[in-house]
Amino acid sequence: MAEATRISGTEFAKGLRARLAEQVTQLKSDHKLTPGLAVVLVGSDPASEVYVNSKGKQTVEAGMNSWTYKLPEETTQEELLAKVSELNADPNVHGILVQLPLPDHLDERPIIAAIDPSKDVDGLTNTNAGLLLSGGEGLFPCTPVGCMMLIKHAMGEDLSGKRAIVIGRSNLVGKPIAQLLLRKNVTVTMAHSRTDDLPGECRRADIVIAAVGVPEMVRGNWIKHGAVVIDVGINRVPDTREGAEEGKTRLVGDVHYDEAFEKADAITPVPGGVGPMTIACLLHNTVTAACRQNGVERPAE
Repeated sequence: MAEATRISGTEFAKGLRARLAEQVTQLKSDHKLTPGLAVVLVGSDPASEVYVNSKGKQTVEAGMNSWTYKLPEETTQEELLAKVSELNADPNVHGILVQLPLPDHLDERPIIAAIDPSKDVDGLTNTNAGLLLSGGEGLFPCTPVGCMMLIKHAMGEDLSGKRAIVIGRSNLVGKPIAQLLLRKNVTVTMAHSRTDDLPGECRRADIVIAAVGVPEMVRGNWIKHGAVVIDVGINRVPDTREGAEEGKTRLVGDVHYDEAFEKADAITPVPGGVGPMTIACLLHNTVTAACRQNGVERPAE
């Protein structure tokens, strides 16, 4: 049995960003339109700051306008809602992202609900969730959109008749990716950590998507020969490998990579798999939003 193909999200995202940059250049030339993304960060969470800075850097590298609003930890609900309202009204801002998690004293639900759905490039508003469920055209969550791109990269555009299992039922990943798969005529099983005979359910699947947040839960003997495995999990665990320094940690996914590699046809690594796709798809959504808001046909990739 041949070894699996390693699906490099890093390389795919690099190519996607290059194609987006070409689209942005064409939009500027043909329509005087520069897509713009505004990110709002409340407080000084270190991980969020790193992520927001990376978003800004990649937005500018793609030739797009980028605005980052860093608000103090003590920002009130009313002040944050006012900032969202201001960005909703700015015609130069085509995408709005409020970085989560917010400080404990803020309620994220009304904040997300206040974002204009046409600028909701994170795909979190009820309007876009409803459009996803009903088969409409909206803006959908970035990580699931990236997963679908990697699946089609590995398997081709025609997924009709394939079986998929989605392990994890979050609003950010599990539920949206299930709906995107259904749109491609895939038969989808929604599963989670309490599903009876989860290994058996996985063995039936041509596509396994693990987004449950349990380190290396999905073992190699759960995987059908020839399946495509998309590991969304990012977990930091002690590094117990031979030769590792004491106290060191490493990143692993929700899938035991080495075991699954022996069975799968293609698999995403952690890190370097799904993760890099998230920001690239955020830029993809921003270009889509800019074109729709201005009645402009999106350039071909």
